[in-house]
Amino acid sequence: MEARPAPPDWLLEQGLNGHSLPVYVHAGGCWNTGKNSKGISQDQARRALADGTKACPHCRPDTALRMLD
Repeated sequence: MEARPAPPDWLLEQGLNGHSLPVYVHAGGCWNTGKNSKGISQDQARRALADGTKACPHCRPDTALRMLD
C-alpha cells in the first residue's frame, strides 16, 4: 500500500469555469473547499490575498498568514 501525499498547506478555489477569477484562498485541510481547488504555495496564497481574492471565512488563511487589515 502506497502512502498518500500530504495535503497542500494552502488551496486556491477557482470559480465554476476555467476562465473565472479565483473565489477563495483556503488553509489546507479546510472542510469548505470546492471541487475546483488546487494546491498552492504560501507565497502564492499571500499574493492571491494581496491581489483581492477573498479569504475563506471558515478557515481564515489571512489570519494564519498574518495578513489582516
